[in-house]
Amino acid sequence: MSNEILWLISLFVMLSAALFVFRYGGKTGLIALVASVVILCNLEVMKLTTLFGFTVTLGNILYGVIFFATDLLNEVYGPAEARRAVIAGFVSMIAMTLVMQVALLFSPAQDPWAIEVNGAMRLLFGFMPRLAVASIAAYLLSQFHDVWAYNRIRRLSGGRHLWLRNNLSTMVSQLIDTAVFCGIAFWGVLEKKVFMDVLVSTYVIKFIVAVFDTPFIYMGRRIAAKGGEQV
Repeated sequence: MSNEILWLISLFVMLSAALFVFRYGGKTGLIALVASVVILCNLEVMKLTTLFGFTVTLGNILYGVIFFATDLLNEVYGPAEARRAVIAGFVSMIAMTLVMQVALLFSPAQDPWAIEVNGAMRLLFGFMPRLAVASIAAYLLSQFHDVWAYNRIRRLSGGRHLWLRNNLSTMVSQLIDTAVFCGIAFWGVLEKKVFMDVLVSTYVIKFIVAVFDTPFIYMGRRIAAKGGEQV
């Protein structure tokens, strides 16, 4: 199976799972989902792969699920609940970083397997200040902008055109996220041409995710209406 087909299947499954969580967990489920997905994103982003001719990280689908969840919370419950989800994700990101840094301070048992596992953990969770700052800054700026923009567009359009506020707010916010993360993490580290390739390819993939989640947010609003939630 090609990477592209596997990626599309994963995108469909992840967005469907988010709807499932909302159907049976409501806003609490979505907030918990955001907190969990933020942790998974920071693990999955370590793997590079090739999609549609671009070299990208695997965290793009899961990160798109965060925007989907906060947009759905904003649509059904309002911006205050969406901001709660953003804060929950931020707290989980900080907690994971701190807990794993403490764990790495412990010396491993003098056993070949334990030493090998410790090395793998250091590779995966080793604290890199520049990347950590890039991740946190990009997350907070893009997510809070997304909440604000979604609500603003909703007011300006009189509550019409769900597809417009979902796509426009997410696409602009994803651009902010990509520019901030790549700028802090890679500017001056990569050659300019490589830097621009990474910047553009990362955003293009996130753009595709944003477009793909549009029918899912309509389904989410329908689930909320059937459940008697405010929409």
